[in-house]
Amino acid sequence: MNPNKSHSESYKAAGVDVTAGYRAVELMKEHVERTRIPGVVSGIGGFGGLFAPDLAGLRDPVLVSGTDGVGTKLKIAMLMDKHDTIGIDAVAMCVNDVVCCGAKPLFFLDYIACGKNVPEKIAAIVSGVAEGCVQAGCALLGGETAEHPGMMPEDDYDLAGFTVGLVDREKIIDGSDLAVGDVLVGLKSSGLHSNGFSLVRKVFGVSESNVGRYYDELGTSLGDALLTPTRIYVKAVLAAARATQVKAVSHITGGGFYENIPRMMRPGFTAKVEKASVEVPPVFRLLQQTGNIPERDMYNTFNMGLGLVMAVSKETAQQAIDAAAAAGEEPVVVGEVVSGEGGVVLC
Repeated sequence: MNPNKSHSESYKAAGVDVTAGYRAVELMKEHVERTRIPGVVSGIGGFGGLFAPDLAGLRDPVLVSGTDGVGTKLKIAMLMDKHDTIGIDAVAMCVNDVVCCGAKPLFFLDYIACGKNVPEKIAAIVSGVAEGCVQAGCALLGGETAEHPGMMPEDDYDLAGFTVGLVDREKIIDGSDLAVGDVLVGLKSSGLHSNGFSLVRKVFGVSESNVGRYYDELGTSLGDALLTPTRIYVKAVLAAARATQVKAVSHITGGGFYENIPRMMRPGFTAKVEKASVEVPPVFRLLQQTGNIPERDMYNTFNMGLGLVMAVSKETAQQAIDAAAAAGEEPVVVGEVVSGEGGVVLC
């Protein structure tokens, strides 16, 4: 044993193996290194992550933060014993939020609480976090893994994190310039993303015995369909904002259309969304049919194939569409801004 590493047989007997933590850190280093971007000052292992942001060209820089977890989607990962994609969801739920105001995510930190620290499992989780950071163009600056014997079963874990982004005050996207006739441009989702999984698990009766069941309509197993990672829209939104003025943005998460889209509208304006403009992915159809869920509840809980919405002027909509497409997304016009106080109208 390395004499410079602490070790306690008494603590290990109580359920916490600090040497497993050291092993996990060693295994995750290569994944963290993938996320290194200009501005990273420190490596992992210190008491705090250091980052020196490039403020060149920013007249009045504003920091933007966001935090979230993955929720009960983690249960799917545990049942499938597949842990290398769930970290993408953790990053996505944070960076997709901060980019809604035009901020570029700078760095991300994760927090993993587990019943027992299995280094290979922790490293697999972090590999997904690192992949999410790469997709978002931010650094994985640090994190924490906490072993909680007695608090949760040995095979269980929880995953959360937070991000900090940067935007010039004069370029903050806040809906203040919305006008009647503005076009709503939507970016397609990859599936359920990370919301509504308590309902999903109840409807499908998700268990170890059926996550491997193959569905023709899904073209894959139930577990693989449910575990599909959340899309990260950072590069597409920032590209659209560089190409033209993006007036408002909404990330479609928990609460679906009825909760999230009104958040991008200011008083006196309503988003009119054409449901037929986006094809609903098969997993939602199967979920609705299996659970006999009313359509309004579906749109009130899930993204229904639309992960993010941007409002732009009619005259510059094509510029935003082209920029988002060049960034790898599939943008589509999903509606328009109209007068009213309803927040959102689906038709």
